[in-house]
Amino acid sequence: MGFLDALLGRKHPPMIGLDVSSSSVKLVELDQTSTGELVLERFAYEPFEKGWITDGQIEKFDEVAAAVKKVIAKSGTRTKNVVMAMPQSAVITKKIMLPAGLREEEMELQVESEANQYIPFSLDEVSLDFCVIGPSATSAGDVEVLIAASRKDRVQDRQGLAEAAGLKSTILDIESHASRLAMSRVVSALPNQGRDMLVALFEIGADTTSLKVLRDDEMLYDRDQAFGGSQLTQLISRQYGFSFEEAEAKKLSGDLPEDYDASILTPFVDSLSQEIGRALQYFFTSTPHHKVHYVMLAGGTATLPGLKERVTDLTGFSSNVVNPFENMHLGSAVRESRVRREAPAYLTACGLAMRRFPQ
Repeated sequence: MGFLDALLGRKHPPMIGLDVSSSSVKLVELDQTSTGELVLERFAYEPFEKGWITDGQIEKFDEVAAAVKKVIAKSGTRTKNVVMAMPQSAVITKKIMLPAGLREEEMELQVESEANQYIPFSLDEVSLDFCVIGPSATSAGDVEVLIAASRKDRVQDRQGLAEAAGLKSTILDIESHASRLAMSRVVSALPNQGRDMLVALFEIGADTTSLKVLRDDEMLYDRDQAFGGSQLTQLISRQYGFSFEEAEAKKLSGDLPEDYDASILTPFVDSLSQEIGRALQYFFTSTPHHKVHYVMLAGGTATLPGLKERVTDLTGFSSNVVNPFENMHLGSAVRESRVRREAPAYLTACGLAMRRFPQ
């Protein structure tokens, strides 16, 4: 089982996408109509307590496994095959050129000798995978090969989590690949199918916000910044004396005192928008680009009232909140009101679930 099996375009039996982040586990199950349109059959999430997962490392295995079991039960799925992802920080990826026409064993040897040069630990400690992307655009007679490597203990953690929840880990992907796959559907719904457009995707997580600038199927820029939705939870917790978990629950349900909007929410939306503006400026100063066509906001925090409008005001670029389930049919177990409210948090989970179908 490899990270990149998913990229090879095989159709798989029913599988669920399971996105394990620092703050929650999210599940998505998709199906397809006879004409190939996607159907959202199930989606669910279960929050984690602070400290269960830190920097992509599972610190409290039993608690996280129990939350995964809970999300499976909550969703009602009977599917046991699961696609999960490694955090990008835990995977080293590299594109290399190899001569076309090599046999599988020859290619494996070449990949291992290349990997030896840039992986900072022994290959015995590493899960290594590769896939052929296609003919090289720059060098005739060669093929472009993508290599992915991660420490075995990190991979075993993810596989162990699936097993502990009674699931079978079928594919291990990379989080950033999964979110980009889900984004490819979102971008293709833009005017002219989004061709040649620069799209700045901000994924606002609990502790980290990542900016990826995408053009067609290429990622031009990728940078993480240390701010996210848990900062708002901390402000609520401090202001009103709730525990972090209570503050998070009240933030999601909207059950907050009258002065919340004016004293906490509006200033937070303002400072988050400024961080987004600064991240874009950094992109412009470190690349030849000086504008983007769209700013896309994903993650649970993306739906904060007024954020999209404030980002548009500050940056001058059209801003949208990402709905990875846009234009999908909804299965009988799915409520449309919940999709509208929660969809932006499911970008990676949706991309993982899409791995079931050939791209």
